[in-house]
Amino acid sequence: IWMLPDRQNITPRYDQRNFPLSEKQGKLRLVASNGGRDRSVIIHQDIDLYVSVLSAGDTIAFEMRPHRFAWIQVARGTVMLNGQSLQEGDGVQINRPELLELWTETQGEILLFDLA
Repeated sequence: IWMLPDRQNITPRYDQRNFPLSEKQGKLRLVASNGGRDRSVIIHQDIDLYVSVLSAGDTIAFEMRPHRFAWIQVARGTVMLNGQSLQEGDGVQINRPELLELWTETQGEILLFDLA
């Protein structure tokens, strides 16, 4: 995923990190952030990127902060977002702060972008 930096004249960089399944299974794992919190990849943008791998019956929740947006991308499988079914490849933008609840009856993998 390529993200434009929050300021000019920053040397482009590439980073890659493997996160064990145990850190992503049934929970949100921060994988990229401005500053590299919690051993995440450092990005120069006010974005927190999370990943989650869901098995049948798993439920995760994310409380959006005020003045933030979210984008959820379904990378694999089928998930429910606040009662709405999302299929592999679907993406959805959330423009107002709310509690996001995701779950699956089968299995799925999602990316959650917390955006300024």
